[in-house]
Amino acid sequence: MSPNEYVEYVTEKVIKYFFATKEEKKQLKRKKKDQREPFLFRWFGILPLAILVHVRKRKG
Repeated sequence: MSPNEYVEYVTEKVIKYFFATKEEKKQLKRKKKDQREPFLFRWFGILPLAILVHVRKRKG
């Protein structure tokens, strides 16, 4: 991607966000939050899930 294309892309995104309504911004923020992995998985990978499954198997 050439520098001109990158500047054009960033400018387009900024202007689109700037002119979006509050409700559109809230929906975008909510959508991004829903797509994220849970905190433990983002920070520590699959290990917390393995431990959680193991502990639940022992109790049940």
